[in-house]
Amino acid sequence: MIKNITGPKHAYIGSDAGCWDIFCSVLAKEYTEYNELWQTHRLTVDTYAAQHPGNPGRKEIQSVFIHLTRLYLQLEKGLNGKHANDVMLNISKFKEQYVWLDPLPDFEGTVNIADVAGAKNLDEHKHAVEKWARSVWNAWAKHHDTIKNFVEHNKILNVNRKESAYGK
Repeated sequence: MIKNITGPKHAYIGSDAGCWDIFCSVLAKEYTEYNELWQTHRLTVDTYAAQHPGNPGRKEIQSVFIHLTRLYLQLEKGLNGKHANDVMLNISKFKEQYVWLDPLPDFEGTVNIADVAGAKNLDEHKHAVEKWARSVWNAWAKHHDTIKNFVEHNKILNVNRKESAYGK
């Protein structure tokens, strides 16, 4: 159970301050103690954002759509975190195609950030993040085809790093 506390929270990600506090602690551990900045960190950020979609609005729509797309690339297409990040560098040119994915999943019973925060070492952390990411991705199952079709229609996987980085 995540306690709600008074404190800062993200401007548009739909989480309470207690959950946000745990998430920030997990990120700090990834940056400092684990030095885990690609695969596991990418999954942590994408999973948290996908599990906290907020309410319909431009920023929320973009956030959910982008993070679910990157989860799809990592979990379904097998891209590592760095490659998924590189592929995503030019995704904003398709932002007019982002839509609010309704209905939102019921995240009851899914793994959450508190489960990840309980990891005692890097191996446990990686395992917990992977389990959490799959749990949240599976909760969005009604929208998997939307994300898959977006990636395929826009040939997201066919863009190489040079094209992404230099807009060619």
